[in-house]
Amino acid sequence: MNVTDYAFIGIGRMGANMAKRLLDGGFSLTVYDASRRAVDELVAHGAQGAASAVEAADYAETLFLSLPTPEIVHAVALGPKGIAEGSRVKQVFDCSTIGPEMARSVAAGLAERGIAYLDAPVSGGVGGAKNGTLAVMVSGPREVYERAKPALERFGKVFHVGTEPGQGQVMKLANNMLSAAALVLSSEAIALGVKAGLDAAQMVDVINAGTGRNSATQDKFPRSVLPRTFDFGFATGLCYKDLKLCVQAAENLGVPMIAGSAVLQMFGVTQARFGADSDFTSIARVVEEWAGVEIKSQA
Repeated sequence: MNVTDYAFIGIGRMGANMAKRLLDGGFSLTVYDASRRAVDELVAHGAQGAASAVEAADYAETLFLSLPTPEIVHAVALGPKGIAEGSRVKQVFDCSTIGPEMARSVAAGLAERGIAYLDAPVSGGVGGAKNGTLAVMVSGPREVYERAKPALERFGKVFHVGTEPGQGQVMKLANNMLSAAALVLSSEAIALGVKAGLDAAQMVDVINAGTGRNSATQDKFPRSVLPRTFDFGFATGLCYKDLKLCVQAAENLGVPMIAGSAVLQMFGVTQARFGADSDFTSIARVVEEWAGVEIKSQA
C-alpha cells in the first residue's frame, strides 16, 4: 500500500459521500469499513482500501472517522488493531456524534500514544455530505485544525468552536435537539390543523411565510412527510441516540432540559412503534395515529 494524504474510517451513507468529496478534490485517500462492499465501491472511485483500522492508520497521518455509536468509535480508536496502534497517524478528526464524555475519553487514550483527537461532528444529512454543504463543528488544537482545514472545507462550512475535546460534540447535540424539537412540534401543530379541516400543504406554506417557519416545515415536511415517503435520510435510532446524549450532557452540566426530555421521549415512542431503522420523520406518523388524521395535501 502507498502512503496517502488522508484516511477515512466508516464509509456508510454519510462517510462514503464525505470520502468521495475528498477524492474529487484531488486528495489521496485510504478507506476502511467493516463492509468490504463499501470499501470496494470507494476503491473503484480512486481510493486505496485498507483491511483494518490500524492499517489505515499506518498509511496516513490524518484520519477521519464517521461511525454510528460511541462504543464503536472507542473500539476503532483504542481497541485491538485500532487507530492507536497505527505507525503513521498523528491526528484524528472524529465526525461521529458520540457525546462529550466519550470524546474526552477517546482523546485521552489517543494522547497517550501522541495522537491528537479533534471532535468534528457534522450536520446537514446525506444531501449535505454529497454536496459539500455540511456544517462541520471542530474542537481541538487550532494548529492541527488549520493544517487540515483545506480537507475539512471539502465537507462544507467549517467552524472551530473550541479547543477542548467534547466541545464540538456539545455544539452538535444542541443543534440536533433543536432540529428534532422542530420536527416534533411541527407534527403536532400540523396534525391539529388537519383535524380542524385545514390543508396540510397550505399550512406548511403559511408557516413558512410567517414566524413559525423552521427546518422541519421548510425542508422535512415538503420532502418527506407531505409526499408520505418518510425517507429524509436520518434513522430514528440515531436521532434517539443523539437526543439521549444531549439530555445526558445537560444533566452532567447541571442544565435543565425539561422540553428536551419530552422530545427524547417522543422519539423513543417512534423507535418503539416503527423501529430504529425507520426514518426520523416517522415521528409525524406517531402523531397522526394519536390524532386520527393523515398529514397530506388535500389537492
